[in-house]
Amino acid sequence: MSAEAADLTGATVVFDLDGTLVDTAPDLIGTLNVILAEHGHPGLPLAAARTVVGHGAKAMLTRGFAAVGETLPDARMDALFDHFIDLYLDRIACESRPFPGAVEAMDTLTAAGATLAVCTNKRTGLSIALLDALELTGRFAAIVGPDAAGAAKPDPRHLICAILEAGGDPAYALMVGDARTDTAAAIAADVPVIAASFGYSDVPVGELGADDVIDHFAALPAAARRLLAARRAAMTPIP
Repeated sequence: MSAEAADLTGATVVFDLDGTLVDTAPDLIGTLNVILAEHGHPGLPLAAARTVVGHGAKAMLTRGFAAVGETLPDARMDALFDHFIDLYLDRIACESRPFPGAVEAMDTLTAAGATLAVCTNKRTGLSIALLDALELTGRFAAIVGPDAAGAAKPDPRHLICAILEAGGDPAYALMVGDARTDTAAAIAADVPVIAASFGYSDVPVGELGADDVIDHFAALPAAARRLLAARRAAMTPIP
């Protein structure tokens, strides 16, 4: 392997899942719409994904019902959450697919020596079920939901847990996400972060404080090399 191809040896690249690696909105919104219909409400258009997807199922239910004019009482949340999970598992990858270029970018990073991990606010079991269905699970050294980490993004402990579970060092790691939860966790953990503009952020990604923004996965390897090279340089003792 050439020196250029191996320039990420020892690095850990951590991905958010929904809205970053995988376009899960069709199946998440589809599940939400089934529940809304059961309660006599019209469904939400897929375009609503940017405002209701990306903060976990409970937040999605709260925002989804709010979008149709109903305030969801806390007392109903646990039952609706369990119902949502049951419905979602049945359709977890009916329409969900990796974003264009995601698989190729992961191949490039892995060939360059990087270890890949997932840090997601989706429960670990659901995340693995989704990645299994898409035949992506084996690409990752760790898949860590908030239940496995004991914390959820934007808590930096979630990201640090994912890096350590993958056998990495937070001093030589990178986060790739699409929302404020991702950038806030990375900034708090002192980990550089790349924001994907094609995800589900409810604010412009340029406002998230990321170190770089990509509009397509084709741009990820070069951006990752640049940011990780700066980290590696900072780790190298001055003679």
